[in-house]
Amino acid sequence: MDAKVPYERRPLPPSLYADTARAPVSAPALERDCTVSVAVVGAGYTGLSTALHLAQAGVDTVAIDAHEPGWGASGRNGGQVNPGLKHDPDEVERDFGPDLGRRMVALAGSAPQAVFDLVERHRIDCEAKQSGTIRAAVAASSLERVRAAAQQWLARGAPVEFLDADAAARATGTRRYRGAFLDRRGGSVNPLGYARGLADAAGKAGAGIYGATPALKLKRDGKFWQIETPSATIRAEQVVIGTNGYTDGLWPRLRESIVPLYTAIAATEPLQPSVAAQIMPTRSVLYEQSNFYAYYRIDAQGRFLIGGRSHLGDRSRPEHFRHLIDYAVKLFPQLRGVRWTHFWNGQVAITTDHYPHIHEPASGLRIGLGYNGRGIAMATEMGRLLAKRTLGAAKTEIDFPITGIKPMPFHSLWPAYVEARLYFGILRGWLVDR
Repeated sequence: MDAKVPYERRPLPPSLYADTARAPVSAPALERDCTVSVAVVGAGYTGLSTALHLAQAGVDTVAIDAHEPGWGASGRNGGQVNPGLKHDPDEVERDFGPDLGRRMVALAGSAPQAVFDLVERHRIDCEAKQSGTIRAAVAASSLERVRAAAQQWLARGAPVEFLDADAAARATGTRRYRGAFLDRRGGSVNPLGYARGLADAAGKAGAGIYGATPALKLKRDGKFWQIETPSATIRAEQVVIGTNGYTDGLWPRLRESIVPLYTAIAATEPLQPSVAAQIMPTRSVLYEQSNFYAYYRIDAQGRFLIGGRSHLGDRSRPEHFRHLIDYAVKLFPQLRGVRWTHFWNGQVAITTDHYPHIHEPASGLRIGLGYNGRGIAMATEMGRLLAKRTLGAAKTEIDFPITGIKPMPFHSLWPAYVEARLYFGILRGWLVDR
C-alpha cells in the first residue's frame, strides 16, 4: 500500500450559521485502515441521515467527509424546511404513474415532519420551528400556478390554504404578491445546527463520523469496495455516496449528471422588535414563484435572511449580494438603513428533470442526490430510503424510482449558462414581475 499523506481540511466558510449554530461534533480524520459493513461518502444531510438510520439498525457504518459534517450546502442553505418536490403533485403522478407517483408525492409532502420528528427525538438544538411555508406569486401567470398547486394539495388532504392578495399581504407584511398558499407542514431550522445534530445522533447510535477524510478513489476488491483516503483505506461491503452539489469525479460521469448551482444568502443584524413584527408576522418561511426567485425568513434572533441566485464561486463580499439587499428593501422599505452583517453562498445540485435521483450503478453501491432547492427535507428522507435499500428492501418498497446515471449533454458549458441565467433572472424580475 502506498504511503499516506495527511490531508488538511478547509475551515468552515464564514456565515451567520457558522457564528450561531451549536458546537460542531468531534469528527477527526480517519487515520487507520478499517473494514465495515457500510461506508458513507459525504457528511451532509444525505450521508448523515443514511448513517443514522443504518446505525440505529445495528449496522457497522462509517461516514466520511472531506472537511466536516455540514460543511457544504447542508450548513449554508436558507434554513427552509419545505414540503413537496419541484413539480406539483399532478405532474409527479403523470410522470411516474398513479402508484409510484402517489407514493413520491406522499413522501415529499411528509418530509418536513420527518425532519421535525428527528429534531424532537434526538433533541437537536437547531432553532426548529414548524411555522409553515408560503409559496408566493408575483405575476399573474405565476398566480395561476400557485392556485393550482394549492388545489392539488388540498385534494390530497394536506393542511394548505390559498391566500388572495389581501391575505398574502397580512401573512407576509408586503403588498408584493398577487396571491400565495400557506403549507403548514413546512418551517425552518438553523441548517448547520441541524446537520451537526444529525452527526451527533449518528455518532451516539454507533456510526463513525470522520472529517478531513476525502474519498480519493473507489474501486471493487473482491466482495468489498475499497475507498482510498489520504490517511487510511476503508473496506466496505456496501457504499453510499451522498455528496450532492459537491459531487466530484469519484464515480464516473456522476458529476456530469447535475449542475452545481450557487445560491446566495444575506442576513441583517437582529431587527428592532417593532420592525421584525411587521415582516413575516406569522414567522412562516417564504419562497417566490417568480423570475427573480427569492426566498426569505425571520430567524429566532429576529434577523431577516434573504436568498436567491448567486454568481459562481464562493462569495462573501457585500457587493456580490447587492441585488438581494435591494430587493429586500423593495419588499420591506422598513429595512432601509438596517445593517447587513453576513453574506455567504454555496452549491446545490440541480438535475435536468428537477427530481432527486437514486442510482445503483454497481452491486452494493448506492447514490442519492439532486434536491433542486428542497434539500433539508428531501435529503433527510433520501438518507432514510438509501438506508432502507441498503438493509435489503426491494426496489418496489422504495418510494422513489431507482434510475441509471444520465450525464448532461454539453455539461462543460453549464458555468456560462448559469451566469447568463443569473443576469437574465435579475433583469426579467425587475421588468416583468411587477
